[in-house]
Amino acid sequence: MALSRSARLGALATATASFCLIAAAPAPHPGSDGVGDPYFPKLGNGGFDVRHYGLEVAYNPDTDRLDGKTTITARATQNLSSFDLDLQKLEVTRIEVNGRRAKFTRDGDEIRVSPRDHLRGHKTFTVTVTYGGVPEPLSGPIVFGSDYGWMKTTDGVFVACEPNAASTWFPSSDHPSDKAAFDIRIKAPKGLTGVSNGRLVDTYDKGGQTVAHWRESKPMATYLATATIGKFDVKSGRTPGGTPIYVAIDPVLENSNNVDVYGVTAEVTDYWSKVFGPYPFEETGAIVDDMPQAGFSLETQTKPVYSAIRSESTIAHELAHQWFGDSVTPEKWNDIWLNEGFATYSQWLWSEHKGTQSARDAFLAGYNSRPADAPFWQTVVGDPQRDTMFASAVYQRGAMTLQVLRERIGDKAFFKLLPAWATQHRYGNADTADFVRLAEKISGKQLDSLFRTWLFTKGKPAL
Repeated sequence: MALSRSARLGALATATASFCLIAAAPAPHPGSDGVGDPYFPKLGNGGFDVRHYGLEVAYNPDTDRLDGKTTITARATQNLSSFDLDLQKLEVTRIEVNGRRAKFTRDGDEIRVSPRDHLRGHKTFTVTVTYGGVPEPLSGPIVFGSDYGWMKTTDGVFVACEPNAASTWFPSSDHPSDKAAFDIRIKAPKGLTGVSNGRLVDTYDKGGQTVAHWRESKPMATYLATATIGKFDVKSGRTPGGTPIYVAIDPVLENSNNVDVYGVTAEVTDYWSKVFGPYPFEETGAIVDDMPQAGFSLETQTKPVYSAIRSESTIAHELAHQWFGDSVTPEKWNDIWLNEGFATYSQWLWSEHKGTQSARDAFLAGYNSRPADAPFWQTVVGDPQRDTMFASAVYQRGAMTLQVLRERIGDKAFFKLLPAWATQHRYGNADTADFVRLAEKISGKQLDSLFRTWLFTKGKPAL
């Protein structure tokens, strides 16, 4: 069929007018209530990308009450009639979008915000949430059976939120795929110190309170944020390599374990900067708190939190995470081995560097000590499942995978791969497939079988 010229022009004009009408007024839709993570489907939120969090938290250790105001600056990725935020337990009293009061509803840990005016896609907007209450830590099997999140101590709080507890103390898009810059202001009674991520911008007294303003200008996943409060002895300066360093230690632990946290942190930071590439953040450091019931440490960005002074090896592990986990962050939680396998292997590299044990010997010790029928070999490291995402195999077999890779491609390619991985995905997100592709590109070898065997196949691999 063919149309006449006049008919064709008329049809074109009609189609153009219709297209312009549709393009000018696209229908807004609500953002999704999660990003579809296989382990935590409701974590994170769709329809927008957070660019910055402004957190103001005031904490009263006598009542354990937190009063907060969070301002989120985000870019809409679609036309939004409403959107969700993650917040667990705490009571919301007011929400504003672009300075105007907004309606909101709540369904468990999901807050649905409906602004007065629809938000246009690709435009930046702000949402301010005023809230308060007594934060409750999370519990269960995930983190070694320990509580985690906002945890009360004898003189304040210990805040360690991996994987899903950031939303126990501030409203957020609580998923590692949505990273943002942070300004965190911590108000606590005089005599207590509030320590957070990035660098200390300002500290001042206000009435009987002290306010500490911290700024993390590099993108950070929500689970890496902290606002740990307590009595601390603080030492700051620069590492021999020139990186600013800030170490806060609970005086109760000052002389325990004979570990020089400041000195080891400086030494490890400088060494990893040679092996993995330049340190990715503005400051390095540590927060060491007396929190025996936690029983773990966490790689909170720029300043790992330690529930006690554990060992030099633990410091090496948590600081390696600044590259592997903090700067390069898994796209979804099933790729957690990219954090823990790399940090555990870094402990082996640290021992190798110090001359106490080679990475090869550490590998063989772990491999030979576990018989073929041990439950250890039944964890699928590349997809360990939610409740066992921090199983020992994720750490140890993940590290074994890297040692096998190192022996397969040789030291030259392997030690080119590690900084290349940290550089290629700096401040972003990546998954296992990305790592396999890069390893094959750098080595020039086909590695599918190696990774399939060590990450995705149950059973003890043959050497």
